[in-house]
Amino acid sequence: MTAIPHSGPPRQLRPTDVKRLNRDWRRRTEGRLALLLDSVSQPFNVGSIVRTAAAFGAEAIWLCGNTPDLTMPAVGKTALGTDRFVEAYREPSPAAAAKEAAEEGYRVVAVELAAGATPLAEAPLDGDICLAIGNEDHGCSPALLAAVHAVAYIPQTGRVGSLNVAVAAAIAMAETRRREWHPDR
Repeated sequence: MTAIPHSGPPRQLRPTDVKRLNRDWRRRTEGRLALLLDSVSQPFNVGSIVRTAAAFGAEAIWLCGNTPDLTMPAVGKTALGTDRFVEAYREPSPAAAAKEAAEEGYRVVAVELAAGATPLAEAPLDGDICLAIGNEDHGCSPALLAAVHAVAYIPQTGRVGSLNVAVAAAIAMAETRRREWHPDR
């Protein structure tokens, strides 16, 4: 495990320290990460997902259905320029995008509350992973669910039954990377 160097009381890292820390984590990262957005319609959510994807080193994002383009100003306002780090592909059909991702060597895992879904902590997230994220209201389309390799859900113990789509995507990306960085946990 990489410790953040320090002496004395905790303090925020300087930009050079952050770069050094992130470089160390990048060296430990071998698996490719991608996303497939199935009609994620709110620009704020798309921008937030893009920013998180860039932070976790995702290489590609398939924009499907009515997901707005990354060039939309409202998306860019939240993405804060991080869209330059991720290759975006426009594919109207989420099932076709899942097929493209699989042909590129990704295991496509939908993050969805669905019958037969596996808890995220037990989902097959090793190797090259494309996380499929569905619409804010109705989730992943049936056609997409039929085209993926696996379906995982995020267990929730509170009284609320769902998460914001950008938060769910962030949790799934973090778990994917955590598994790679700490395979024994």
